[in-house]
Formats: sequence, structure tokens, C-alpha cells
Amino acid sequence: MSIRNRGNAYQEHLAYEAARILIEQGLTDLELARRKAAERVGIADRRQWPSNALIKEAVLTQQRLFASASCQTEARLLKGEIAQAMRMLSAFSPRLIGLALHGLTNRKQGVELLVFAERSEDVLLALMSWEIPYRIGERSLRYADGQRITHPMFGFLANEIPFKLIVVPPRIRCHPPLDPITERPNLGADLTAIERSLASDDWLLSR
Repeated sequence: MSIRNRGNAYQEHLAYEAARILIEQGLTDLELARRKAAERVGIADRRQWPSNALIKEAVLTQQRLFASASCQTEARLLKGEIAQAMRMLSAFSPRLIGLALHGLTNRKQGVELLVFAERSEDVLLALMSWEIPYRIGERSLRYADGQRITHPMFGFLANEIPFKLIVVPPRIRCHPPLDPITERPNLGADLTAIERSLASDDWLLSR
């Protein structure tokens, strides 16, 4: 086997192990799953480690092979909850981002939404008016120019699903954050895309 083919085999094997860890342990941190997989297999050379995109494909392959009918039902219910939350937040043009955009999370792991507002207080006041218990935090996002910017974040539970609202200024639409899987700028999926996915029963909003 050539060095290149051997490297590809290592990456595929590690991607499979990382996917198993993500599914079995309910993780959302791909880097942590990748490190655990490398330790389990014994491959210290990071050049042989798989990309996020390769891990995503391994997760989706395992889901297709082993997912039960109940898991598929749960995925559809999660999409429904996401759509409902986005309708409620329509004034802030919400976008689904993160691992949920790629079908790599479940109800317990939660959902991240970008919401657009010049002032984070506007989102806070909306949550208060709806009498939704919330917590305040921050979320750091990476951008194509190399910057990592920390944004206000509000967390809440909806039917036991953790939602994180990351408040960004409207100008971010022109320079969106990097997607954690593709490493490319991505504004995520809007409500229309979520509803179309529900109608087609296709969970993958981003390919």
C-alpha cells in the first residue's frame, strides 16, 4: 500500500471511530471525538486524522445503517421543534447553524440558531415577553478573515430541547461565520429550508 493510500485508510478508520464516539457518547465536539478516536486507535500523527467533513460522512453512514424507526421519528420531531422556534423568532430572521444543520445532533444535544439584531437586549426583551426562562452566555464564532468573535448568547429549553440563540448584527449576513463541518462561510438554513426538509422528510439541510 502506498503512503498516500495508507494515509487515506487511517483517516477513514479514525473517522469511523470518531463517529462511533459521537453517537455512543452523545458528544457535539468533533475535535474531542477525533482526539479520543486517535488515542483509541493509537495514531498520534495529526496529518492522518480525518477532517470534520469525513467524520460527518461516517456519522451519517452509521445512522443510515443502524438508525431505528424511533430514531427517524425523533429526527422528524426535532425538525418540527426547530421550525416552531424559528417561527416564534421570525422577527430576528433566525438561521439554523452548527451540527444540527448537518443532522449530527439529537434532542438532548440541542440546537444553535443565529438571530439578527443590532442590540442583544431586543432578543432578551422578546424572551421576557414570552415568559421563557433563559440563561445568558457567550458563543465564539470563527470567520473567513481569521477572526474569532464572541457574540451574546441566550439559552432556553423548549420541550426539553436546549436551544442556543447566538445574537449577531445584521451586517454579518455579508460575511457569515465559518461552518464547523465545511470550514466555509455559511449563514445556515432559514425557516423555508426547514419546512421544505420537513415536507420531503430529508434531514440533511446542508450537503
